[in-house]
Amino acid sequence: MDSTGAEPLALRPHVVLLASPGAGHLIPLAELAGRLVDHHGFAATLVTFTDLSSPDALSGVPASVATAALPSVPLDDLPAGTPMETVLFELVHRSLPSLRALLHSVGAPLAALVPDFFGSAALPLAAELGVPGYVFVPSNLTTIALMRATVELHDGVPPGESRDLPDPLELPGGVSLRRTDLPRSFQSSGKPVYAHLMEEGRRYLGADGLLVNTFYELEPATVEEFKQAAERGALPPVFPVGPFVRPSTTSDEAAGASACIEWLDRQPTGSVVYVSFGSGGSLTVEQTAELAAGLEASGHRFLWVVRMPNLDGNDGHNHEDKQNPLAWLPAGFLERTADKGLAVAAWAPQVRVLSHPATAVFVSHCGWNSALESVAAGVPMVAWPLYAEQRMNAVVLEGSVGVALRPRARERGEIAAVVKELMEGADRGRGVRRQAGDLQQAAAHAWSPEGSSRRALEQVAATWKKVTLAKVK
Repeated sequence: MDSTGAEPLALRPHVVLLASPGAGHLIPLAELAGRLVDHHGFAATLVTFTDLSSPDALSGVPASVATAALPSVPLDDLPAGTPMETVLFELVHRSLPSLRALLHSVGAPLAALVPDFFGSAALPLAAELGVPGYVFVPSNLTTIALMRATVELHDGVPPGESRDLPDPLELPGGVSLRRTDLPRSFQSSGKPVYAHLMEEGRRYLGADGLLVNTFYELEPATVEEFKQAAERGALPPVFPVGPFVRPSTTSDEAAGASACIEWLDRQPTGSVVYVSFGSGGSLTVEQTAELAAGLEASGHRFLWVVRMPNLDGNDGHNHEDKQNPLAWLPAGFLERTADKGLAVAAWAPQVRVLSHPATAVFVSHCGWNSALESVAAGVPMVAWPLYAEQRMNAVVLEGSVGVALRPRARERGEIAAVVKELMEGADRGRGVRRQAGDLQQAAAHAWSPEGSSRRALEQVAATWKKVTLAKVK
């Protein structure tokens, strides 16, 4: 029973959410859609793109949420090597006619349009239809702060001119980013993608509100600074409404999943280092060898999800080779560590692994979904960012949030030292472990009936319903 009783979905005010391609964008937006239906009395449609999407992209969407896929659009005129951000911006722009038609076809009164952070070009459609347009940011508040800083740096600058961000860049919440910590597209103002990002940032600042996959207790100083900025009219209202952590799904019951969990069941509580770098990035052969040696030298138990190495030496997206990833581990490594380690190829049921009592530390690429899964499980991180916004996330997680340590170098001695510090250290390690435990409790409370994120989304829902009511009258 939700706040509207048994009212049929067809009669409820309708929210349309637009997810750009990529599991990291889709998963939290699908969870938000489910909360709007289950807790706040809306009907919701999650809109995706046929282009650049995997066939099983929608497999984890809550059953209460309707889905629709926008038809394919031509993208073959984009030059080879076009940055992914630019491809996504073009995809959204070219799909606007289809999205407009879909919005007009929604039967129930439309309450709001919520594109994610790559889809802000859809916001004018919300204005056209007279409904609120909110942007969903599947990352942290520092992402918004970076976009805002980029836009404000160009206030009063003649059109066509662009300026590099300062180095270091000081952001709210005590976050200080060196140029090398910035996402690559923000590192140089001379690249065309930088202008695209600035355009996107200006649309953010014109949105009716920003919904962010974080929670108050994770970034309190930034939340407060953003509140003041919103009161001055310098920023739309920002609502921390997370953490949205994917639930375990039926695919987690696959044979590989049960092997991982059965192995963890045999390990002592708080004894295992879990190692995984997400679905989009990979290590070089050299980094794989150093990580293997570091894990072995640490003396601790480990569960390592090994992916095919990146053979061009470039930390980034790697198209899957069909060979066995375990064959790239150093000779003799699996045999020497058989009594305390388990290496699995390509995939593990991450939410279940992180929440298992045996898991103590997570060596992570710092993708924001993975970071929130770790926070929700109370597991501190060894930060090993690879690409996109992950270096920036690592700075936030180690600094202001305080749940991670970063190796100073990606070599075996430093890796072993950081793992040992987090597993057994009485100084920094103990502080990080304690902070991870505190934030686990705060994350669990954020979506309780009186929690900060639940109240924030209730405030947004009340605004949307008021607008819908006024339109119906």
